[in-house]
Amino acid sequence: MRKILVGLITFVLSLSAGEIYATFNVHAQQSANLAFDASGIVRKVNVDISSKVKQGDILAVLENSDIEAMLESAKTTLKYAKLDYERQLKIKNLIDESKFDAYAAQYENAKNQLAYQQALYNKTFLKAPFDGVIFEKMIEVGDTVSGMMLKTVFQLQSSNERKLVLEFDQKYWKTVKAGQTFSYSVDGDEKVYKGVLYKVYPHANNDNRKLRAEVKADSFIVGLFGDGTILVPDTK
Repeated sequence: MRKILVGLITFVLSLSAGEIYATFNVHAQQSANLAFDASGIVRKVNVDISSKVKQGDILAVLENSDIEAMLESAKTTLKYAKLDYERQLKIKNLIDESKFDAYAAQYENAKNQLAYQQALYNKTFLKAPFDGVIFEKMIEVGDTVSGMMLKTVFQLQSSNERKLVLEFDQKYWKTVKAGQTFSYSVDGDEKVYKGVLYKVYPHANNDNRKLRAEVKADSFIVGLFGDGTILVPDTK
């Protein structure tokens, strides 16, 4: 019994001197709420919950036949405005300067109109901003969306990259630094993992007087929790 008590006392002293207890929750390294920046009726939905996507993949499309027609019209207008401008450019020294400027202005305006119509057309496609997995879907074909009232239609998170958001007592604000090792276990998993603090928040939570830090991890399910110890230099 004496040996056990001595061992426990040694462990407690070691913990207070060189290890700081922290709890954590698992978050995706990247996450985003995705919404259309345009109004219209949903014509096509290409993904579902758990779909893995690459950056730039088209997730959903709005009905855009009218905008596509206007885009093609703008391309035609630009085509002939360019021809007119190039013809006038060849005889620039033979014609009135203001007449040439009118053709130049018409050409520039046609380019601007095409860029504008292209931008409107692009907004009818919702694309993935980064590689990840869809973990929430709130849209179906036929739904109406409004660019005036942005509504989340998908939630996207990084596929495997995770971060542990740690919480620990604020009294260690001078002790915990980025670069220190965190030894931890996830609830339901007996394995001990190790990671490195890469970010320490510069403020304490007013509600629970805790400081926070982040550690990079991989493949854990988002929402899991656990605890562990931050290994700090022994101050003895």
